[in-house]
Amino acid sequence: MSRASWLAVGVLSVVTLFGVSAGAGNAMFAPTASAQNLGMRTVSGTVLGAGSEPVVGATVFLKNSKTKAIRSYSSTADGHFHFAQVDMSIDFDLWAEKNGKKSATKTVSSWDARKDFISDLKLK
Repeated sequence: MSRASWLAVGVLSVVTLFGVSAGAGNAMFAPTASAQNLGMRTVSGTVLGAGSEPVVGATVFLKNSKTKAIRSYSSTADGHFHFAQVDMSIDFDLWAEKNGKKSATKTVSSWDARKDFISDLKLK
């Protein structure tokens, strides 16, 4: 086979590959939305005091960055908090407060693919 023939076969192969990949019936080459995290997750953790002891009755806030809606939860006897049905496609701010002390604000990111977001919040 001559060099020109090999070149023609190569060009034809590339054209065929791109022609097939552009076809509507070819799922192998179909674009995907892998950057989106759709669904629901849980957000939970423990509220801790300055000495890392669990804090009972702290108010934990979960603020929707899009709508600014805030959900709240009072920490249990072991300092635990839990939010269910948290939309994975939206960013949220998470923090705790009690008796004038506040934790750092943590972001529950829509880019985080974890179905169970677990984070401790330390009051300062």
